[in-house]
Amino acid sequence: MSELEERLVEIIESKSSEVSQRWYRDMQESHYIPTMHNVSEDEGMRMAITVYSNLSRWLSPSGSKDIKDTYTDFGSSMYHRGFDLEEVIMVLVLLKRYLWLALLEMGLMTTDLNIYQTLELNNKVVLYYDRGIYFALIGYREAKAASQRAVR
Repeated sequence: MSELEERLVEIIESKSSEVSQRWYRDMQESHYIPTMHNVSEDEGMRMAITVYSNLSRWLSPSGSKDIKDTYTDFGSSMYHRGFDLEEVIMVLVLLKRYLWLALLEMGLMTTDLNIYQTLELNNKVVLYYDRGIYFALIGYREAKAASQRAVR
């Protein structure tokens, strides 16, 4: 694990509540995710902190590299909570954005570390979220299909 990855994991572990709080408050007014307006602060915070914690574990050397089950379950739970498919995608996209904004504010990306390390870390985080979105969509689709079969 690079020094930059270690710092990111430390920041996620120490600042995920702050970042999640900021994300949740802004989502209460977002026209992108109207279903979030009906999500309690506790539930919204839990959702965000879980995503950030999973990223932290995924980046850690001893952490799980498989995010399939985590995000398939996430997509399924979002379906059952009443989110539209595009909202599921936007939740994850905006969680990633809020994390990067926080990292920029903290100066993590403005250190004298070489540009290669920063790009490598960015690529890893983007890959994590891209895979998360992919598997969340599968989980959402499977939950929706199961729900439709149950109605028949």
